[in-house]
Amino acid sequence: MSRLQRRITEAAEAALAQRGFVTVIDVLTGLGWLRASHVDTWRQGRAGTLEELAAVEGARMTEAAALLRRWALERGLTEGESAYLSGARDRGELRFLARGDEAVFRVHWISPDMSEARRKRLAERQTKAPDLVAVEPQREWECAGCGGTGPYLIMEGAEPYCLTCADLDHLVFLPAGDAALSRRAKKESGLAALVVRFNARRKRYERLGILVEEAALALAEEKCLADEEVRLRRRERDRERRAGEDVDFQARMAAEILRLFPGCPQERAEEIAGHAGQRGSGRVGRTAAARVLDENAVTLAVIASVRHLDTDYDRLLMTGVPRARAREHIRADIDRVLTSWRAGIVGAAGHNGRHAELA
Repeated sequence: MSRLQRRITEAAEAALAQRGFVTVIDVLTGLGWLRASHVDTWRQGRAGTLEELAAVEGARMTEAAALLRRWALERGLTEGESAYLSGARDRGELRFLARGDEAVFRVHWISPDMSEARRKRLAERQTKAPDLVAVEPQREWECAGCGGTGPYLIMEGAEPYCLTCADLDHLVFLPAGDAALSRRAKKESGLAALVVRFNARRKRYERLGILVEEAALALAEEKCLADEEVRLRRRERDRERRAGEDVDFQARMAAEILRLFPGCPQERAEEIAGHAGQRGSGRVGRTAAARVLDENAVTLAVIASVRHLDTDYDRLLMTGVPRARAREHIRADIDRVLTSWRAGIVGAAGHNGRHAELA
């Protein structure tokens, strides 16, 4: 098995274990050739092709898609069609490559263990037109239609348009925060659009709310008031259930850390799992790969902990050393700690040694 095939297999297995199906997008992001923000930009219709945003050329993407297909057929997975439509106003078909056959990209591979009911829901979801997406711009911009501007833009073709030119200016903004109200308002509204903003620190688009018809919002508010007490009780039960799930996951992650690094003190493994697996943190422990205890994802969580707690990395950053240079400077310290932990040498620490006492 080539190195690329091995990496594709790891990414595909993680996605399959997490959702019961896998797409080429899962593999390209798993390989690190695309970031989630790249996929968001593409789905919003803000890029001509996915290839424009990828770290590799189209030929390399095609090779990865072909290797995924080979792996899926060997695993006995079922092929399904995926409709990749733009979240722009024209809802046009998204393009993967500047040139070449894209058929191998427009499929998803389904586990034979998936129930018929789930297969049906997946097929409906994959063929459904995506939500319209309006973007809160981070810099000054000009509407391609009227030359004006506004608080949000929506793409049409490769050009940005204001809500007036996109025939969305009659909608009102409902901020995120009340899931039941948002869900009902969207359902009642004949036309709606998600509103997102790019988070530069997390390098991804985050939902701010939705644009809906005013009458739909009023009706949704009335319905929510009628069953507010029931929703409060349900929300509390869900919170308790999620807390239990997190404790169980973090315990399993700590056990996997100790399996991979038997020299890591147990308290330290539990600390790493608790930190990396914190819900809503956006850390590596909350990724799809980590949730199925993928070895690479768990190792990345351990490396992140060692980098900050057992080396001079943070001090170097505070003194103005560029991030890439700081990482290169402390690489030997990280390797030393990981090697000792893998060998079962308990309590070994890097340059700082701040956690040696945990042994």
